[in-house]
Amino acid sequence: MSDIQSYNNVQKGEDQEICNILEAEINRSLPEAESKIWHAHPVWFLEGNPVVGYSKLKNCIRLLFWSGQSFEEDNLQNEGKFKAAEARYTSPEQINKADLARWLNKARDIQWDYKNIVKRKGVLERLK
Repeated sequence: MSDIQSYNNVQKGEDQEICNILEAEINRSLPEAESKIWHAHPVWFLEGNPVVGYSKLKNCIRLLFWSGQSFEEDNLQNEGKFKAAEARYTSPEQINKADLARWLNKARDIQWDYKNIVKRKGVLERLK
């Protein structure tokens, strides 16, 4: 069993269903991505750069796109001081797979260089 499946399996009820759907859709859309548990949450990387992941918050599952603010998508909310954006789910029915597939394609095509953010002292540069 993968570490991500183990993460999903400890979630309860609908949260587990949400995690399983997100994992399957991310793997389908980004088959070339490396996935692992990073900072205690499932994250997918392209060429060492984090692009998408999800985590259990108190009352939802948060899907996070590291470069999501550059996607220009109304259904993603800005998160933090860099370029991240998120969607939050409390039930599996809230996941719009067409939106998710579009966002995942943008995650591949629009990337900011988080891999080297420490080396650049907090300055993000656009990769794609």
